[in-house]
Amino acid sequence: MQIRDLPYADPGEPDVRSGPRFLLWLGRNQLAGQFKAAGWGLLHQLGVAGLPLVVGLAVQAVVDRSGGRLALAGGLLALLGVVIAVGDAMLHRTAVTNWITAAARVQQLLARRTAELGAALTKRVAAGEVVAVSTGDVEKIGWFVEALSRFAAAAVALVVICVGLVLYLPPLGTLVAVAVPLLALAVLPLLPRATGRADVQREKAGKATELASDTVAGLRVLRGIGGEELFLDRYRRASQEVRRAAVHSARMWSLISAIQVMLPGILLISLVWYGAGLVRDGRIEVGQLVTVFSAATLLLFPLRHFEEIAMAYSFSRPSAVRAVRVLGLRRGGVPEGVRDAGTVGAEGDLYDPVTGLMAGSGLFTAVVCGDPDEAGRLAERLGGHAAAEPDAEGRDAAKGDGDGKGDGAPDGEAASPLPSVLLGGVALDDLPLEAARAAVLVQDKDPVLLSGTLDELLDVPRSGRVTAEQALTAAQCGDVLDALARSSAGNDGDPLRARITERGRSLSGGQRQRLALARSLVTDPEVLVLDEPTSAVDSHTEARVAAGVKHLRTGRTTVAFASSPLLLDLADRVALVHGGTVVAAGTHRELLRTEPRYRAVVARETEAETDAGRATARATGSGTGTGTAEHPARIAAPAAVRTIEEVEERA
Repeated sequence: MQIRDLPYADPGEPDVRSGPRFLLWLGRNQLAGQFKAAGWGLLHQLGVAGLPLVVGLAVQAVVDRSGGRLALAGGLLALLGVVIAVGDAMLHRTAVTNWITAAARVQQLLARRTAELGAALTKRVAAGEVVAVSTGDVEKIGWFVEALSRFAAAAVALVVICVGLVLYLPPLGTLVAVAVPLLALAVLPLLPRATGRADVQREKAGKATELASDTVAGLRVLRGIGGEELFLDRYRRASQEVRRAAVHSARMWSLISAIQVMLPGILLISLVWYGAGLVRDGRIEVGQLVTVFSAATLLLFPLRHFEEIAMAYSFSRPSAVRAVRVLGLRRGGVPEGVRDAGTVGAEGDLYDPVTGLMAGSGLFTAVVCGDPDEAGRLAERLGGHAAAEPDAEGRDAAKGDGDGKGDGAPDGEAASPLPSVLLGGVALDDLPLEAARAAVLVQDKDPVLLSGTLDELLDVPRSGRVTAEQALTAAQCGDVLDALARSSAGNDGDPLRARITERGRSLSGGQRQRLALARSLVTDPEVLVLDEPTSAVDSHTEARVAAGVKHLRTGRTTVAFASSPLLLDLADRVALVHGGTVVAAGTHRELLRTEPRYRAVVARETEAETDAGRATARATGSGTGTGTAEHPARIAAPAAVRTIEEVEERA
């Protein structure tokens, strides 16, 4: 694999059983590159190892006053110089290629998993953790893969040099051969502590990154409440903790480096002392001592690769564990290998067996939930994003540390999976990812607008039945287009070529919401799920948006989570979800007359009004509501406008 061939057509299915297994899987997928780098590395190392022998021959030739042998030694030195230069250059080239291709493979795997999980990813793994894995951890993993081949070449070179020294000069060669393994293994007892300190540093750095990203995302709000200094102080404290952890970790690595320098120094001193005695006794020649001493000195070079591979593994192992934590996440209910299945179309009624919600095919269905968090979870389920049952406090049990164990699961047990939503009788989680995403599109309550032009914003996969102009008209984006046209003087006033800043911060909340709605409408999916699509616009705009969406989506299934009477009055069917179950269904006006719990949410009734309505319903025998349902949205306010006709009359 060459860099020019990136990205991979298929990065493969990683082994996510553990971090070390993942590293081994990466190495196996780059065997050709590893062998190539090891071969060039061995050529370089053996070229370096040959220098002491030639230097020894040159010294002995000078002692013996032999010009011929001195010339031969000079020629051999020149040849070894060429070998070392070529080997070093090619080793660097192949090793860097291995590093880049390994990092690219990991990044592709992470990108594929992110696209597969969508919004559910950050609900199961912290956003800062995802950013750290896709940046710093990818580099550390690539470092280990790159260092592995150079370590293998260094290990082979050490064995060859030690064997050669024993055969060349047994008295001194044996000393070197015994000492080298001890030097290589001397730092092993310190590695666990060094790794632990590095993990602490990495954890603190991840928290600081998450805090920084949250602060940047909420900077506009922080300025509004004067909270910049508060969060700046929090980040300052977090960064100081990272600094202290880094210094604490560096002390251990500096100790390891000191040992790597001190012990070889002791070896060289012992070698010179013992060898000088042998020369004095006439047992060896001066050239032989120079040869062995030079070889022992050059042994320090391959020995440093042992230190490097130890550091690379110590840093890459926790990075691989964190990468596996993300790569090991799966869509709920998706069998292994379903990714390779062909694109399967699905259409028909959308049914949730957990709540009993039925969205008829081709109908505009509105869903009213007393709990906004419950509405968000149900919207995710309808899109096939949520796979685990919420805990007793209403939190999504799938939100855990990425190992499949939710925070809400008792005793660390895995959260129980919920049955999949059915589309036309087919489990949505059993469909291939591409088919599921094409069939059902979920627009979150707070959709994100990416930076770029409006034309790029609307350049999304689509059916072709809805044009960008139709989508913008249905979402009532006329004022947005006018504002963008005025701000795009350099683009001949074309609003489609006007640039939108990151997350649409240059636009108001209502403008962002309507542009996001237009983006969802232009895709024209079989099923469109909207979570509070008009919460940031005024009532007159809301009425026009609701009418535009219903008209444009005629014949397509649309589900809207809302509590606005203007939108609910246009729905073909309204379902009330209470306590995780559909407790009533009908038209908006029918539910207003017969269901006190529905009125409590939609009309913003006071508690007294709700109790009176229940009493009347029980007295007349009408309605389906029983019990004393509580709702946090109750406020002491007049009854809301209930129909579009009333809006038009008041206008």
